[in-house]
Amino acid sequence: LPGVGIPHSWDVFGRTDELGTLNLLDDATVLSAFREAQTGERVGLTMDADLLDPPLYGREPLQHTMLQLDRNTWDDRLDAFYPQAASQWDGFRHVRCRELGFFTGVTEDPTDMGDRLSIHHWAEQGIVGRGILLDVERYLARIDATYDALQEISIDAALLHAVAVDQGVEIRRGDVLCIRFGWISAYRNLDAQGRRDYGAAAVSPPFAGLAADESTARALWNWQVAAVACDNLGAEVSPGSAAVGSLHRRLIPTLGFVVGELLDFDRLAERCAEDGRWTFVFTAVPLNIRGGLGSPANAIAIR
Repeated sequence: LPGVGIPHSWDVFGRTDELGTLNLLDDATVLSAFREAQTGERVGLTMDADLLDPPLYGREPLQHTMLQLDRNTWDDRLDAFYPQAASQWDGFRHVRCRELGFFTGVTEDPTDMGDRLSIHHWAEQGIVGRGILLDVERYLARIDATYDALQEISIDAALLHAVAVDQGVEIRRGDVLCIRFGWISAYRNLDAQGRRDYGAAAVSPPFAGLAADESTARALWNWQVAAVACDNLGAEVSPGSAAVGSLHRRLIPTLGFVVGELLDFDRLAERCAEDGRWTFVFTAVPLNIRGGLGSPANAIAIR
């Protein structure tokens, strides 16, 4: 793209495309993914909606109200519900590449786009494919006792490949690549004061994540994965470096990557480590909201 020097994929699937890398989940790829289910065990991948306490990035606390409609019937209501405040997908309206626009070059603001790049397009078929879990935290804990997912640690593609080799798995075209940095586990271990201190960062709290440089984006593109889902706050390392740039910008508006954040892989990682199977059927259904910028993950793994 002119002025930023970032490769784009706007003509790979066409300038009217709404799915980006989800186009790799064709019928044959989805059907073959079901070979990974061997026991029928289901593992939820959604974290507690109120785990982040206090909420981060200036959001308000989720408010859950139960309402009695009559003697025998109840309803409930959510207020201050942010679709991207817990386990979530970043939609194509979430971030743009400066004045060059959102994915496929759409330059309007989300309020003026109509249905373009809305999250509801993803909801029409869901996100279903072969999931592969790379447990970065488990791998690094064996070789580096100082690893801390709550610190700024950059994980490059070479290390992801090393984890895959160590686990005996191969990344394939159309995979939903799930990466566990151990962030949710580390956050759960903080006491109330520790969580308040962690969330008090001026811009973004520190956490381990993907290296934000072009080599990471290039590797993910060459692996031809259909989505990248991580267990940290933003997929890429934080706070990162202005000199290196933003992996969000490299992946979402320019290459059309589907990116998930804050997915809870802790229980899945335990089960995978127990039997040595690191692949599974990954399923998720984003909210069917026209104009949506993002969505709760609503994801499970079927083993």
